[in-house]
Amino acid sequence: MKIKIPIIIISLLISNLAIAVDGMWLPFLLKTLNEQEMQEMGMQMSVEDIYSVNKGSLKDAIVHFGGFCTGEIISDQGLLLTNHHCGYGKIQAHSSVENNYLKDGFWAMNKSEELTNPGLFATFIVRMDDVTDMVLEGVDDKMDKKERQSIIDVNIDAVKAKVSKESYQDVMIRPFFKGNQYIVFVTVTYNDVRLVGAPPESIGKFGADTDNWEWPRHTGDFSMFRVYADKNNLPAEYSADNVPYQPKHHLKVSTDGVKADDFTLVFGFPGRTNSYLPASSLTQVVNTLNPAKIDIRDKALKIVGAEMRNDEKVKLQYSSKFARIANYWKKWMGESQGLIATHAIDKKLKYETDFQNAVKKKRKWRKKYGNLLGQLDQLNREIEPYALKRDYYNEIFYRNVELLKAANYLKRLESSLEENGEEGYNNYKGRLEGFFSGFYKDYEPRVDRQVFLSLMEMYYKKVGKTEIDLYLKGKGLAKKDFLMHLGQLFDNSLIKSSDKIASLFKENPDKALATLKADGFYAFAKNISAAYKPTGDKYNEKKAEFDDLMSKYMKAQMEVFSDRVFYPDANSTLRVTYGQVKGYEPRDAVIYNPSTYLKGIVEKFQPGDYEFDVPKKLLELYESKDFGPYGEDGKMPVCFLGTNHTTGGNSGSPVLDAYGNLIGLNFDRVWEGTMSDLNYDETICRNIMVDIRYILFVVDKFAGAGHLVDEMDLVHPKIKKKPKKIKMNYGPVRTKKAKARIMKTPER
Repeated sequence: MKIKIPIIIISLLISNLAIAVDGMWLPFLLKTLNEQEMQEMGMQMSVEDIYSVNKGSLKDAIVHFGGFCTGEIISDQGLLLTNHHCGYGKIQAHSSVENNYLKDGFWAMNKSEELTNPGLFATFIVRMDDVTDMVLEGVDDKMDKKERQSIIDVNIDAVKAKVSKESYQDVMIRPFFKGNQYIVFVTVTYNDVRLVGAPPESIGKFGADTDNWEWPRHTGDFSMFRVYADKNNLPAEYSADNVPYQPKHHLKVSTDGVKADDFTLVFGFPGRTNSYLPASSLTQVVNTLNPAKIDIRDKALKIVGAEMRNDEKVKLQYSSKFARIANYWKKWMGESQGLIATHAIDKKLKYETDFQNAVKKKRKWRKKYGNLLGQLDQLNREIEPYALKRDYYNEIFYRNVELLKAANYLKRLESSLEENGEEGYNNYKGRLEGFFSGFYKDYEPRVDRQVFLSLMEMYYKKVGKTEIDLYLKGKGLAKKDFLMHLGQLFDNSLIKSSDKIASLFKENPDKALATLKADGFYAFAKNISAAYKPTGDKYNEKKAEFDDLMSKYMKAQMEVFSDRVFYPDANSTLRVTYGQVKGYEPRDAVIYNPSTYLKGIVEKFQPGDYEFDVPKKLLELYESKDFGPYGEDGKMPVCFLGTNHTTGGNSGSPVLDAYGNLIGLNFDRVWEGTMSDLNYDETICRNIMVDIRYILFVVDKFAGAGHLVDEMDLVHPKIKKKPKKIKMNYGPVRTKKAKARIMKTPER
């Protein structure tokens, strides 16, 4: 396929600009946009080493892990490294009270002990190309959104049909710059991904919720999996006959360590950013939407957290769910405070003034773009009440009350029968049976009941008074009876019972739905859903108008400010972000160094505390300073900071040095800089990474799984002189070949 970069993208190719370290760049465009700056910052490799379709390159070692995180291949036997929190759900699924891998950790001492994970996959990018001209062929600015999208959809299907690929490969086309650019991705997905190792959560989740989004950080947030393939190295569903995947490229591991100002490159699949929103959108986030969502999750977390502290079984059931809820609760708080602290709204307003002044200078711009910002601001005012109610509804009915979430899934079962008959019903029922089999394993009704009543009281007071009053009136109930009535509905609902749901699924569709409709809790969920629908429809209508205007505004910015370099917002596609190891000063008289050490873990240690307890063996290794070849000047490095622009989805991303060697594992951002999804500010935006030396130390010295280190290629690009030999205890699993390789590791 012949690729032509469109004119709108050529405006980006300005070689004499001082580009900031922010940005999530498409790796196949690095040669044109970024190579010179990357080399000036210290990069020692070429962009051909980073992305190539003609030879093995770094991109061939990077995977989209499960569709929600990033992972990387670190050996020629398909060994995969990602975050502990990315593998958490699978580790939890293999855990029980008797074999609590979350608490105790898990290590497969040979490949036969590795654990299968149905549904887990790893997707590689084979190649990517710009297909904007082909996708936008026949589209012009005079078309309305519906007509434009109709043509684009037809063109996308036509382009997909022309893309050259193997039968086992897939094709996807994604929009960039709010639909002003389109990129095609050829991918290959492996579905046999097995759990190899994970540290206990006292290491992998050290600091838990208190330290989440914080610095200094001391979390060994990593886990290991292995990708398997058929005997031809091609994708295959799980089979005992599958063999470890042989990658086109795997990452080498540097144990030379990091220091301030070292070049860092992060490769991964960042989820979503919105860097080009107008000031009115940021104002809405800070003043209206974030405070509401924070308040909702705050109530839920207090209830669940109290129950987890009082009941070990509940803690095991809700650990993953609690972490998921707390993650964005804390992120939204940091995001709002960061936007305020960096004067992001004022900066946006200044930018918009510059935009308007530039537009006024040209007649064609005045005609096309003169009213854009005013229209966006007006739409934000119109959309705000619908957006607020939408956030309340989604947070309560889909994210924080589990039985309401289950009821909404069952509501889809009812609609599948109405819309697609018995075949549609049975197809969706099969999916639901899988959902409910896992749902009850980690469900405690008494916890959910408390969350339900607390959040429904909030819903009534904040946004749902009108429809709930109508519901109460229809039931002949007074307002004061509302919560008591809801409690009774919850207590009597068949949805709480795995046995009753299993029986329901055995009935014929008509009888099953009749039984379901007679359930008071289900009827209540349906009633509120129907009452909310006009709000949801209105929000979608306004949001579509807003998105259409944002597409025009994005194009306008790139045209009017042709001397600026723009990068596309994150959309879960493969990106590169580069920066440096660097500390920061979050506020007056506070200076953060860029690295932490094992000493900090010992300082935070609180025996018996679920966040800050420490395994006895880790303490013993610290006291004896038994760090092996992984320590530095008598200390054991744990985490470090960088200026790389990352977001959700970059969890598990490899951090590479100037030579392309693995030096760390990305897992978080600092709290003061979580607003980087909306406004990157290099003074306080920092990503947090586990030092690869701490990972190797935990695997080798703590877990005794040195055979996994043996698989890796350890390199020392910073060391010019011949390394000294060191004395090590290799243990029974180390081969002579492995011993010979490890003996090359210098004494630190």
